Amino acid sequence: MTPVISVQPGTVIEIETWDCFTGQVQKESDTLLTLDMTRINSATGPIEVIGAEPGDSLSVSLIDIKPGPQGAGMVIPEWGQLIEHTTAPQTRIFKVKDGIITMESNGVTFPTRPMFGVIGVAPASGEIGTFFADRHGGNMDDHLNGIGATVHLPVFQPGGQLAIGDMHASMGDGEISGTGVEIGGTAIIKVDLIKAHAAGWPVTELKDSWVTHGTAGNIQDALKHACEEAAKLLVNHWGFTMEDAFVFLSVAGDLGIAQNCHPLPNGFAVAKMRVPKISRAPKPFNI
Repeated sequence: MTPVISVQPGTVIEIETWDCFTGQVQKESDTLLTLDMTRINSATGPIEVIGAEPGDSLSVSLIDIKPGPQGAGMVIPEWGQLIEHTTAPQTRIFKVKDGIITMESNGVTFPTRPMFGVIGVAPASGEIGTFFADRHGGNMDDHLNGIGATVHLPVFQPGGQLAIGDMHASMGDGEISGTGVEIGGTAIIKVDLIKAHAAGWPVTELKDSWVTHGTAGNIQDALKHACEEAAKLLVNHWGFTMEDAFVFLSVAGDLGIAQNCHPLPNGFAVAKMRVPKISRAPKPFNI
C-alpha cells in the first residue's frame, strides 16, 4: 500500500479518523444488521516514517485526542460475556460535550477517557485487517493507549507504515460488548524512531509505568504472552534473572485484559501487563 504521507522521525502530525462504523450509525435504529461491513474499522494511514527498518521500534506519542460530539455503542449478536442475558442487535447513542459523555437511553453521565483502539504498523508478511491485533499492534483495544501514552511498535517493513483509527470517547477494560463509545475525531501525534531496539510485542509507555501486550485466540495464551514479554524486557534490558522477573511481576505488576469479547473460533483476546517504573527500569528500552 502506498503511504499517504512520509515524515521524518520527530514529526508532529494532526490526524483525523472516522468512528469504527465510518459514520453509518447515527441513531438507535442503526444496528449491526443495517451496516455495510466492508466499511468497518477503517484506519488513517499508512504513514511512512523515513529510516524505519525491521528491528527498529516506531514510537507513537499520543499528545492529544479530541472526540467528536456523538458516538455509539452496541450489543452485537453472539459477542460478549452478557450476550445470553440480552436481546441483540441493539445500539445506544452517546453525546459528548465538555469532557462529559451522556448515554441517551437513560441519561447516565460519565467523563471522557479518549483513546485509540487501532494503532499498528505493517505486519511481517502479507496483509492483516484492522479488526485483528498481533505483534504489529493493530486492534489492541487497550484504554491505556490514550492521551499522554507513547506506544512502541516493532517495525517489520521499511518505513513502518503506521495506521491509527477506532477512536473511543471511552472504553472499559475488556470491551465486553465489543464496542466502546465509537466516535470520530482528531488527534495530535508525534512519531519517533528507536534504532535497533524492538520488543516482540507492542509496549505502551506511561508516565509512571510501561505496559506489555499479548494476543491469542484465547485469553489464557494472551495473558501468558503479555507476561513473557514483560519478563523478557526485564531480563534482556536490565539484567534481571528470569526468577527475579517472575517474582517482581507477581508482586509489583498488574496483569489485565484489554479486550475479550470476540467469539471463537475466529476471535481473539488481548492481554496486558502493567509494570511500574523503577530507577533500574525507567523506560521500555535500556538505551
